[in-house]
Amino acid sequence: MARSAISVRPMLVAGGALLVMGTVLAFWGRPEQTGYRSLAGPGHGRGMSQVGAFDSALEGWSGERILEHYYPGADLGRIPQTTVAVRLVEQDDSTLDAYADAGGRVAGRELAAGQAAHLTPLADGGANVVVTTGCDGEVLWQSATDDPWIYPLDRAPGRPAAEHLTLCGGSAYRGLLGVAMENGEARTVNRVDVEDYLLGVVPAEVPANWVDKGATEALRAQAIAARSYALAEHRYPYAQICDNTDCQAYPGTAEEDPRAAAAVVATAGMVLLRDGRILRAEYSAAPDGGEPADIYTFAVGPTPAELGPVPVEPGPADQIVVAPSDPRARTVVGESPIDIEYRRIGGANSSVGQPLGPEMALPQHAGTYRMFTNGVIISTSTLGTQVVDFTRLMELVPEARAHGAPPSGNDVPFAGAKPPASVVAPGHTVAPKTASTPTPRPTPGTAIPSGGPPGGELGSVR
Repeated sequence: MARSAISVRPMLVAGGALLVMGTVLAFWGRPEQTGYRSLAGPGHGRGMSQVGAFDSALEGWSGERILEHYYPGADLGRIPQTTVAVRLVEQDDSTLDAYADAGGRVAGRELAAGQAAHLTPLADGGANVVVTTGCDGEVLWQSATDDPWIYPLDRAPGRPAAEHLTLCGGSAYRGLLGVAMENGEARTVNRVDVEDYLLGVVPAEVPANWVDKGATEALRAQAIAARSYALAEHRYPYAQICDNTDCQAYPGTAEEDPRAAAAVVATAGMVLLRDGRILRAEYSAAPDGGEPADIYTFAVGPTPAELGPVPVEPGPADQIVVAPSDPRARTVVGESPIDIEYRRIGGANSSVGQPLGPEMALPQHAGTYRMFTNGVIISTSTLGTQVVDFTRLMELVPEARAHGAPPSGNDVPFAGAKPPASVVAPGHTVAPKTASTPTPRPTPGTAIPSGGPPGGELGSVR
């Protein structure tokens, strides 16, 4: 499909400084400095045009400059780790039937590998639970519970596919799956770390192969806009956002792609703000490049500080247990920007030598680093991905030497050359694991007793 050219006009910049480790990065002018017009055709034309972002990226624009053009007057900020609750619309008024290859937990009990849980919501906020062998096999046990969620073995983000919860006959999802009632009808909800959520959204909204065409920065802009949009939403009492094009396209893990994952990792935690609150950054597939938006016509959500901590231990999904902060705990999905740079400079035959350990996170989620025998590769949204010496690493993460950095005599000079935009080699789409459709389960709203078997192209246009 041919992409239309975007006409770029000069814009005033109000304060161009970017803070390396700061929370807010103010970088562009107020909306009254730019004109607006309505757009017709595919896409509502409000906010970023995905087609225009593609064209701008081909012209050499960074993701930040693309956002500057479409959301003048906004700021860039950072959020703490947080989750988002997503209504799975196609599951409306249905039983939640799900399993994980590695097993999971439901109603305070273990869900073994090869077992499926079937949940129907109750009016009091709980759920009926039936556990079977496979999706439609023998009933093993059943109960009513006040905790209407199926949990993976580990709630942490970036977990392997075997731990993802999979709908019987449908898609797989990272995070938790649960049920709720709305006007007497069942709803299914996926509560998931926002970065894991974006692994599914970004490649569903824009083609991951734009990276191969040289438009990596369009995916970075998409990741920031989509993160902002989701966290500023609050559509339902039980979920912030839905999974279809009325909100943002989100097919679970079905379209995950390492090229899109690299854009999510590179922008981790970055959101657009208006007056300190997360901007509901609308965007569409407007075909003619679009126009800058008046951000004061968009809604806003919470401040970054108002986002809650992430539940990490088994228990009710709204029972918050804060994980200890460990800058060494980091899971990267697909090939990371550091992997890409290491490969680009020659891998084990390069000046940095062999890796000394896994990729680790910088304090305050500012980025990641990995130590090698003769140097370090760091990756942050402001510095990019580059080789540094151990002295520079000590400035960013003082405890690094205690966890394996060689003595200063092995330090190497700063490599200096700025690497090209990160491009991840094409990968295979992650196909969802499917299973047969289960037999009908109890209808919503009626509790069952414990015991034996019971009876009887571009994504969204917002």
